[in-house]
Amino acid sequence: MSAALEVVAGVLRNPQGQVLLAQRRPGGDLAGLWEFPGGKREADESAESALVRELREELGVGARECSPLIRVSWQYAHKAVRLDVYTVERWQGTVQAQEGQALRWSPLAALTRDSMPAADWSAVRALRLPPRLLITPDSSDLRALADAAQRALAGPRCLLRLRLPRLPQVESRALAAQLLARAQARHGDVLLGGDIDGAQRLGCGLQLSARQLATLSARPLPESQLCGASCHNAQDLARATVLDCDFAVLGPVLPTPSHPGAPALGWPRFAALCATAALPVYALGGLTPADHERVRALGAQGVAGIRGFWPGMAAA
Repeated sequence: MSAALEVVAGVLRNPQGQVLLAQRRPGGDLAGLWEFPGGKREADESAESALVRELREELGVGARECSPLIRVSWQYAHKAVRLDVYTVERWQGTVQAQEGQALRWSPLAALTRDSMPAADWSAVRALRLPPRLLITPDSSDLRALADAAQRALAGPRCLLRLRLPRLPQVESRALAAQLLARAQARHGDVLLGGDIDGAQRLGCGLQLSARQLATLSARPLPESQLCGASCHNAQDLARATVLDCDFAVLGPVLPTPSHPGAPALGWPRFAALCATAALPVYALGGLTPADHERVRALGAQGVAGIRGFWPGMAAA
């Protein structure tokens, strides 16, 4: 198999929050599809340098501030690509097509998977996801959990995963129903852990276990509901991609009291797995919100965790 083609792309937003898309020209690969502007990376270029050059050549703008969004490794039928996507917070100049390509600005919510290359769709998923995934402490005090969750949802946008092994399933579902409207109003979501039937009934999100990944033959939720996966290795990540999951939670990165004895990946292995993933990845295990910048620099979507994410409420 030939080496993966190294490609870069940039996400530019206008004052209305719309993102810029460029249409692939007729006669080439993936003709007619809409993608984030960018192009091939030269052998002697860094990803960011390649992006600056490509945006200048394609759009006539000078990128001034860029932040890594996601690195996507994707195997198309005829080629493998490794796509580095950046958000471009600031640029100089007026966006104009320099190479005859069609351009359009689109609301993020209006983007559809069938109109975009698969690797670019992974970037759309990353744009739609928040940077934090909070996992509830193990507690049987439903009122305290509900109060803590309400406070968490009033803060920065997040996903909230209910991990409540000491509560009956009916109570976990009731708590999810109670919190769902508030979470979605702030462009977040509530995730049930492994409870496929509950997620289908409530219309909330779901996080599959690694064991479920091995047994399912298809994505269990419609595209309108988030479906994530708990992953521990490359095989789990590959299976999550086959099942069309929206994100993965990968760990444990470091030793953690909530899973004593579980082998930790360590930072080098975590980074290597992120580099080969085809979907957004949250880092989990022994981490706190202070680790956010580190995991972002390694290509992850953000941080997931229990301890350190719930001020005023102890984690079991």
